[in-house]
Amino acid sequence: MKTNQAHILLVEDDPMDVAATKRAFQSQNIESPIHVAANGKVALDMLKGRGMPALHPTPHIILIDLNMPEMGGIEFLKELRKDPELKACSVFVMTGQNSEQNVLEAYNLNVAGYIVKPIQYDSFLEAIATLHSFWKLIELPN
Repeated sequence: MKTNQAHILLVEDDPMDVAATKRAFQSQNIESPIHVAANGKVALDMLKGRGMPALHPTPHIILIDLNMPEMGGIEFLKELRKDPELKACSVFVMTGQNSEQNVLEAYNLNVAGYIVKPIQYDSFLEAIATLHSFWKLIELPN
């Protein structure tokens, strides 16, 4: 059954980027719940319920930075894809890293998209609006 509201997990260690992302969602009138994890390890703990109740429902969309302490985005993706209950999550990389190696590695781990964070806020708003349009069109698991 089609739902217009996707649960989102934002995996980002920079508080300014977290605030900018939340502000962009608000300015685009996107009312999807956003859960925040400061790194990949915390995100996996939240998804698997290690040391805390697991996020329910499991977030449909995961937005992840690559460069984070303790467990970065690529390592997180490797672990996520090993888990039969989580490997179907749609993951979008949102990072300042634009190396060809990172792009290829992320796509080899089945990311839905790789977005290089724009410096200008208007460009960031456009990227968030495009993401929202995408997940409004696709079928997400319940």
